Amino acid sequence: MNTNSLTASLLSQLQGTGVQQVSQQLGLDQNQATQAVSAALPLLMGALGSNASQPQGAQSLLNALQKDHLGGGGGGGFDLGGILGAVLGGGGGGAATNGAGILGHVFGGQSDQAAQVLGNKTGLDSGRASQLLAILAPIVMSFLAQRFAQQGNANELGQALGAEAPPAAAGGIGSLLNAFDQDGDRQFGLSDVMSILTKR
Repeated sequence: MNTNSLTASLLSQLQGTGVQQVSQQLGLDQNQATQAVSAALPLLMGALGSNASQPQGAQSLLNALQKDHLGGGGGGGFDLGGILGAVLGGGGGGAATNGAGILGHVFGGQSDQAAQVLGNKTGLDSGRASQLLAILAPIVMSFLAQRFAQQGNANELGQALGAEAPPAAAGGIGSLLNAFDQDGDRQFGLSDVMSILTKR
């Protein structure tokens, strides 16, 4: 695993309390939750990377991060506890905690298919897989906002997300992401979702 990757960095922050809260919310044991989160994060990061590689994609994502996901922390860093509490508590945080809305942008309206793919890989039913993605999506966006939105560099954001498809030989997250990669472009995108679904 590339320990410098965005996915690995966020996953390490979620270990422990974060995964425990997710497991309680979804009614999973700790091991199931860890495996599911470990599969879902590369799925989200890979899809964001695919989007950011499109013309104007990185700039559009950066605009969304700056508009909705920087929060009022005044540069206080990534507040995992705060964003997780807002998402799980169902607080009216608007766009920043609207997991379903974020997923609609990330997967281009194919959130259900993405949840189905994740469910197939993790053994979760599609409802839980969808719920997990909706929980993680605002966390991913907040994490990226704290990393990139303040500097406002779309190229840097696009390059960082483009690197989120580690080689299969890396094992762990890398092999999971490559399991989703159906068209061999080292990125998980909508073409991969459709390819997986047509093979079922």
